[in-house]
Amino acid sequence: MTAEAIRIAMWSGPRNISTAMMRSFENRPDTSVVDEPFYAAYLATSGVVHPMQAEVLASQPTDWQEVVRTLLGPVPAGRAIFYQKHMTHHMLPGFGRDWAAKCRNAFLIRRPEDVLASYGNVREEASLEAIGLPQQRELFSEACDRLGRAPPVIDTADVLSNPHAAMTALCAALEIPFTERMLSWPAGRRASDGVWAPAWYASVERSTGFTTPHPPVRFEDLRDDLKPIADEARSIYEELSRHKLRA
Repeated sequence: MTAEAIRIAMWSGPRNISTAMMRSFENRPDTSVVDEPFYAAYLATSGVVHPMQAEVLASQPTDWQEVVRTLLGPVPAGRAIFYQKHMTHHMLPGFGRDWAAKCRNAFLIRRPEDVLASYGNVREEASLEAIGLPQQRELFSEACDRLGRAPPVIDTADVLSNPHAAMTALCAALEIPFTERMLSWPAGRRASDGVWAPAWYASVERSTGFTTPHPPVRFEDLRDDLKPIADEARSIYEELSRHKLRA
């Protein structure tokens, strides 16, 4: 009998290292990846307008139920692990979440100041919901209820400061073997990248591994319109951070 595939749902907000994390898993020989599979469904349902809107809508199913069938269906290339890069803000209230119980869920977090400083460079308007923290807390709480314990939480700062230790701890929590191949990858675009890559992925396309961390962004250095959002976000980040993996 063929072993059941391991499906990993990694939940992150935008302007994190979520694409670099996808690169890390894709460099494993036993893993296939999918890039933000609910993106088109989110755009079609919410009416939000993003760069390359038409291309995104044409590239993916806009029915969330069809997306779920793909996520729970055969793993691309028949590999043992199916890594799914998810944006928490894509999970609109009308989108079902029961399917996540069939995945090993993990949560990628980042200091709100760092997220907002990066987000503000690419989007003029921001909100707490747009950076996905309330949705991430909801998804985390649901995973806790299913498991009876906290699922894995990993902090961007920890990954960037010590990739080997952080990725080893993450793999242990997900109950998969760690491999050194997760620490570096060839530069360039991937066929698995979303069609939106030209608008968002210039930095990760140049990367060959997790980059050296930048100094943390100071609250006082944020744009004035972003400061109230950082204040709102901090308690959620700190709540999730209490559960983060220790290398």
